[in-house]
Amino acid sequence: MAGAPARKARPAVRLEVLRKESLTPHMIRIVAGGAGLRDFRPNEFTDAYVKVIFKVPGVEYPEPFDVQRIREELPREHAPRMRTYTVRGYDEAAGELVLDFVVHGDEGLAGPWAQRAQPGDELLLAGPGGAYAPSAEAGWHLLVGDESALPAIATALEALPAGVPAHVFLLVSDQAEHQPLATKADAQVRWLHRSRGDDLVAAVKALPWPSDDVHAFVHGEAGFVRDLRRYLFDERGVARDSVSLSGYWREGKTDEAWREEKAAERKALESA
Repeated sequence: MAGAPARKARPAVRLEVLRKESLTPHMIRIVAGGAGLRDFRPNEFTDAYVKVIFKVPGVEYPEPFDVQRIREELPREHAPRMRTYTVRGYDEAAGELVLDFVVHGDEGLAGPWAQRAQPGDELLLAGPGGAYAPSAEAGWHLLVGDESALPAIATALEALPAGVPAHVFLLVSDQAEHQPLATKADAQVRWLHRSRGDDLVAAVKALPWPSDDVHAFVHGEAGFVRDLRRYLFDERGVARDSVSLSGYWREGKTDEAWREEKAAERKALESA
């Protein structure tokens, strides 16, 4: 009996840090490139994302670095950890890939890495994936998120055609976290601040509804994403294929714990 066909190797994209920039007190931009960028295959999505791969210190990994092979051959505790980041920019001619990292001191895994990163440091990636780009046929666009969704929202704004109406709601810590947002669209941008207790969900619900011909992008902390899911689908009756929704993270949960919770919720929905 013939054996199963050999799995095609999917080596990680191996880049090096070229430079970094502090965008705001809690956002660091990493620009990476090098010879490995030839292995990166961009896609058409404005929420294109990669998995940034972090090796477990002290573990020797087989080469070429293939996450699936590592998971199959090494103990579970040796599996590298991964964090998801939006591709903020890709310039093939310049040989540069741009990722923006939210940082909160020593909290987390990727943020502290970005703070320590120096030119020449290795950056391993898997991907990209993605699912959303603003529809050219929509009458208007609704873009809602927090810091974790800001790179994808900024990229979507840059892609919107001139003059198309867009309403943007962004929740950040305070005014120091504002960033310039370039767009040709007729975009109304509202920044909300946790420091003054602003309510993102209430702000979106207070928007006079322009029309039902909307294409929406709602990403960020799982709590407000859940509330706005109900609002858009149950109260506004927006078609599900006109909305991109994702809880990137959940308050009080590690990334690994949140992924496990999401997988359990998905499995429960599928079996219901």
